[in-house]
Amino acid sequence: MALVGIDIGSSSVKAGLLRGTNVVGSVARRGFPTQYDGVRAEVKPDDILDAIAKAIGDLGPRANRADLIALSVMSPAWVAMDARGKPLTPIITHQDRRSVEIAHQVERAVGKARHLRLAGNRPFPGGISSTTYAWYARHERARMRRADLVGHLNTFVHRQLTGARVIDPSNASFTGLYETTNLRGWSGELCEAAGVSSKVLPEVRDANHVAGLVNRAGARRFGLAAGTPVLVGLIDTSSAMLLAGTRRGQLMNTCGSTDVLAVCTDRPPRPHERLLTRALGVGRWWMSVGTIAASGSALTWCRKTFFADCTDAQFWKRVAAVARRGDDGPGSEVEFEPYLAGERTNMEQRRGTIRALTLATSRDDVLRALVNALAQASADRLPLLRSRVAPLRRDVVLSGGVSDGLDKVLHRDWPGRWRFRVEEEATLRGLGMLMPA
Repeated sequence: MALVGIDIGSSSVKAGLLRGTNVVGSVARRGFPTQYDGVRAEVKPDDILDAIAKAIGDLGPRANRADLIALSVMSPAWVAMDARGKPLTPIITHQDRRSVEIAHQVERAVGKARHLRLAGNRPFPGGISSTTYAWYARHERARMRRADLVGHLNTFVHRQLTGARVIDPSNASFTGLYETTNLRGWSGELCEAAGVSSKVLPEVRDANHVAGLVNRAGARRFGLAAGTPVLVGLIDTSSAMLLAGTRRGQLMNTCGSTDVLAVCTDRPPRPHERLLTRALGVGRWWMSVGTIAASGSALTWCRKTFFADCTDAQFWKRVAAVARRGDDGPGSEVEFEPYLAGERTNMEQRRGTIRALTLATSRDDVLRALVNALAQASADRLPLLRSRVAPLRRDVVLSGGVSDGLDKVLHRDWPGRWRFRVEEEATLRGLGMLMPA
């Protein structure tokens, strides 16, 4: 059985033909831009649809011969649609922070502890999309009166491909409207606090269920064969966890622009305000997730700002050397707080800072401080994750960030002995685990 996997990340769409978890041929990749305006982070819906169509087109005729199609998506990526499935809003990504004030109002209405217990998360602005819905309901009332369906990116793509109105439990968890800790469905209490009508919410179905068949419009738009079944799909990190293996205590670390460290469990989760809690998307499995919002992207910023005269290879050689040396030597008093992209588990967004600069401070001192901060932030998540899911397995599945050595930075200060297994294209290949046996 062959499956076309479509993996929609924060900056590109990847498509590949899978047999099991193996990619047949090459992976097609097409990028799309994000528009930033102050605290807003938006993607034009047509830009993502065009990137999907082009990536599928790059696969050639083999895409039309697939037995199934499945999606993995960044999340949250919130969007409202009209009765015909046309987008009424941009796609609002997890980096959006326009809804801070409303997030506090939602949490006060429910109560901090109760919101955390029901939804599994605090209503983090942008990162939990109920606050985005509430912002649009308040500031774009005329537009939202036309809303017939509101969901995340897999909801939107399904509406274009099959006409289905679906979302999976992993994405539902990040709406802040779903009873994540018990998987019982949409919460009337959470919906009321955010001013959301349950009539516009999609049906929650497991990621491995067929949502619908590619319709004629979807076939024309994306170059697929009409009638091909499309699975509901799930969040990209959940897909990678499926590839890693759904075992209690299994760790999955995606090292990239954002660093995501997730642990899997089959026991009802115990949420923590410094972690993101979500359903895996299939069965009664959950994930507790710790993130560093700017890891690889922080080093990229450092390279562009302080090391523009270096090639990428030269810069990463310096990073490796600094990581080996640790914080010894002159300039080690410099401190770096790496919140250049904020913090996903904080209502009020933190900013990156560099402290203890002197006239003697060099750019290598700044780099050392950044490397030390990232290494410490990565290690600090382990006790917190262990307090939620114990014991942690010592074999860690790793994706992204390996060729340039980012993983060596992020794992430098992990206590104890760990075994890392690299899995390339994990979020795409994990979709193969959704295929029926």
